[in-house]
Amino acid sequence: MRIVLPLDPPDAPPRARIGWEIAIVLALGLGQSAVYAVVQLLDRLTLSTPLADQTATLNPSQSSREVFDLVYQLLGIGFSVAPVLLVCFLLWRPARPHLGAVGLDGRRIGRDTGWGVLLVLAIGIPGLALYVGGRLTGLFVAVDPGAQSAYWWTIPVLLLSAARAAVQEEFVVLGYLFARLRQLGWGPWTIVLATSVLRAGYHLYQGPGAFIGNLGMGLLFGFLFLRTGRLLPFLVAHFLIDATVFVGYPWVATMWPALFGLPTH
Repeated sequence: MRIVLPLDPPDAPPRARIGWEIAIVLALGLGQSAVYAVVQLLDRLTLSTPLADQTATLNPSQSSREVFDLVYQLLGIGFSVAPVLLVCFLLWRPARPHLGAVGLDGRRIGRDTGWGVLLVLAIGIPGLALYVGGRLTGLFVAVDPGAQSAYWWTIPVLLLSAARAAVQEEFVVLGYLFARLRQLGWGPWTIVLATSVLRAGYHLYQGPGAFIGNLGMGLLFGFLFLRTGRLLPFLVAHFLIDATVFVGYPWVATMWPALFGLPTH
């Protein structure tokens, strides 16, 4: 198989420094989420309520007052992309393409976007089937993707949340970690497996089924990133999947309430 990697990052720091840098980047975002997700899963599994009868809320309301709810939502989204800014700073190249090390060069935008849309079909449909199967077997908690109140700004904020998730995860998991782990001498398939386990790990709060589904997504994304070395298709695909789930949730939950742990009156 032909492997196409992004451009080499700027001059590599010493190995020990790279290790500390990775630890700090992960501790500021996805690594922290993975630790919390493991603890949350243990908490859920030791409750008297069965896992299938529990609910995980992804975008909860932050205040009963509209203006403060909006402010809290925007602050949360803004600060959560700080690790992305950090990895862009760390891997910025003086010459163009400045973010070539993470697979962004500003070329083939239309083609990359098209590939991202095709990825939605490859991930979204099997992912929905896995979720339905997981709910029926008790491997997934009921996921409520959008529990915010219905304000004029609800849909724009949910779309921003989808964009935040796509940027945060793909920049760090695919772009940054592939670049830095390669500098540590890791083989490409070891990197794919390790980053896929990380991706699956910070979704564990949704139940064991979410680990399996996101592990598969990580393996596919990692394999294709090795083939293309381009980040934009995965940013587009991740955004479209999350945007569809977040915004389409009220209609889907009304049509199939049992899948989302809602009462069926």
